[in-house]
Formats: sequence, structure tokens, C-alpha cells
Amino acid sequence: MRVVMVGAGYVGLVSGACFADFGHSVICVDNDPAKIERLLNGIMPIYEPGLEELVLTNVKAGRLSFDTKLDEALSQAECVFIAVGTPSRRGDGHADLSYVYSAAREIAKSLRNFAVIVTKSTVPVGTGDEVERIIRETRPDADFVVASNPEFLREGAAITDFKRPDRIVIGVEDERGAKVLTELYRPLYLNSAPILITSRRTAELTKYAGNAFLATKITFINEIADLCEEVGANVQEVAKGIGLDHRIGSKFLHAGPGYGGSCFPKDTLALMKTAQDYGTPVRIVETVVAVNEQRKRAMGRKVIAACGGSVRGKSIGILGLTFKPNTDDMRDAPSIAIIASLQDGGGRVRAFDPEGTEQAKGLLSDVEYVEDAYACAEGMDALVLVTEWDVFRALDLGRLKKLMVGDVLVDLRNVYPPTEVLRHGFRYTSVGRL
Repeated sequence: MRVVMVGAGYVGLVSGACFADFGHSVICVDNDPAKIERLLNGIMPIYEPGLEELVLTNVKAGRLSFDTKLDEALSQAECVFIAVGTPSRRGDGHADLSYVYSAAREIAKSLRNFAVIVTKSTVPVGTGDEVERIIRETRPDADFVVASNPEFLREGAAITDFKRPDRIVIGVEDERGAKVLTELYRPLYLNSAPILITSRRTAELTKYAGNAFLATKITFINEIADLCEEVGANVQEVAKGIGLDHRIGSKFLHAGPGYGGSCFPKDTLALMKTAQDYGTPVRIVETVVAVNEQRKRAMGRKVIAACGGSVRGKSIGILGLTFKPNTDDMRDAPSIAIIASLQDGGGRVRAFDPEGTEQAKGLLSDVEYVEDAYACAEGMDALVLVTEWDVFRALDLGRLKKLMVGDVLVDLRNVYPPTEVLRHGFRYTSVGRL
């Protein structure tokens, strides 16, 4: 099948490369010439494990290509995906749909034959209706169907998630669209991936509801962690105890500094705003948003408390900057608020992240960046583990202690057993554990 992916960002590039790997002919179009030039030269604009190899393999096979010209790409397209950004709109928190609507207008101008126009971007309920209206207004004679096919990709595991999904949600009002998209995803039948055909609005809401529920689980266990610290319980054991209940499940029950990234912060906020607009506020989600935002600064205060109540004139090493491991994404990363709290308190910050340094430089100021964990620890009064990259899971604690001038280790991901850290002479602070 001939597929056009409008947008060569995280979702568009991963989805396009995976579709090409299924055997489809895919063109990824982006209006950023520099990004397309890098892709044409085999340089990935994002870090995602396995993506570079997947892209290069399919480019070499002739199934995947990149362009800035949408008109040429659409000449024979059967399926056109809109995979552009939908960031939070400044001022009110609603999803900014300007990129989606702009893409819809450009697609309308270039349509030649019947095509299914699919919104892959995460969008509020009713966006597909507006996309359809825009295209019909721009090209009254066009033959097309608008569908919703939300993505459920975890950064750091996106390729596996695409090829072995829990489900494929297709929201479409026209049988022709359902037929095309079912055929597009046919290769996944071998993996027994269930395809859920719904109305367009149902599909749009499903993505937001799913992310909001996962964000709620994270926020719930973080508040339980705070309670554990006060009553002398262990949050990891509590999480295991409730996670073994199959009605609850163990995923997203790891206490830490709060969620971040490209999805949960903006999607929970957008769902909250949509619900308010319709007069049916989602109070649980509103609380989740507020609690998570407060938690990031609270983790900064936690570090300050571990340092004796003040970090003025002290040097703090930060291990991990990205919002999660195996990505270079710094969007709404807890490290941003934590570092700001430390700097506001007069502390000096040094940091190391395996992949996120360049992105962090555009968001953080007055931070010294180094090349490994041990360089980050040298001469520090305290060391803070913020992101649980694998490279931080088996550090030589004795070596770290000798390199530091202080003895404070704050583990915001509960990576290390307390007894092991204490044995090396650290004053150790973790989350939800004594």
C-alpha cells in the first residue's frame, strides 16, 4: 500500500519506518528542510533504540523515502497520516491544533484520487470532524474519508510497541476507510493484535483516557510513597502487593519524581480542558495534573532536606536528565524543576545524561555537563539519581564515595537497596522507603 506520513517527528518517523518494514511504500513528508536533509543523509532527528537501523534498512530497500514536497508525495497515496505536533497551547492548556489543521489544508490541495486521511496525532474529541470540514471546504470535489488511529508508543520501546501492540484502535465512519486501514495493519494479524473499530470520536477520546489513567496510576503510587515515608512502610512492597492483583496490574506503579515527557503532561491537561468545556469536569484528572506538577518541585526540596536543609554553596551532581531512560526527550522532565529548585537554593549543578545533554542545554542554564557518572560525582557534596538509565544501575558505589567530598546520595528511582548504599558510607535517601 502507498502511504504518506505528514510529519517526520517521533510518531511519524517511527510509524513510517515500521509500516515500510511491513512492506508498504512510505513517504515521510516534513516542512523542515534541515530535518529532511539529515534523514536523507541517514542522521536520525531523535534517539530511539533500533530506529536508525530500521530506517536505513528500509531506505536501502526502496520502501521508505523522505521529502519536503507534499504535492508530489500525494499523487498516488492511498492512506495519508497526519502525525504533527499537538503541544499544549500557551495560556489555556488546550491542545494546539494549528499544525493539524494546516496539514489538512495542504493535503486537500494535493489530493488526486480517493484516500483515507488518518489523524495519528493525539487530538481532542471532534478534531476529525474539523479536519473533514476543512478538507471539504478547501476541495469540495475531493473523494476521501477521515479516520482516527491514535498511537500508543512508549518512548524507548516504540518499535516493539508498534509491531507488537496491545491493540489497534481505528475510529472511522465509512466502510471504505475501515477496509483500507484493516488491510494496512494486516501484517500484525500474525501477532494476534486485536483491531478495535469504533466511531471517530470514540477513538480520539480513547487515547486521552488511556494516558490519563496511566498518569493516575503513577500519581497514586507517588502519593502512597509519601505516606509510606511517614508511617514506616516500603512503597516497593506495597506496589508489589497491589500489583499482583490482576485487576490492578504491576505496570506504572513505580514511585519516583513524577511523570513527564511528550504525552502525559499535555494529554492530561488537554483532557481536563475538554471536559471543562463540555461541562463535565474530570476531577480525578484535575487532581493528577496538580499533584504531579507539585511533586517535581517537592523532589527538589527532598534533595535539599537530604543535604541538611540547605544547598547554598554546595555542588550537586545529577545523574539522568531525560524524563525516562532510552530517549533524548526532555519535555516536562522532572529534572528541570529539580535543578531549578537546587539553583534557587544557591546550589551549583553538574549533570550527566547518556542521550539528553544537547536537548537539556536548550532548557537549562548554569549547568556543567560531563561525560560519565564518575565525572559527575567528582568533588560533589551530593549525588542525585533522577533518571534510571541502565548505566546507573550498577555503579561502583565505593568509587563514587571516594570521588565525592560529601556523602549524600539521593535515589529518586529506588534503584539501589538501602543496605548496600549505607554499607559504603553514604547518607542515603530514596522514595517511599526508610
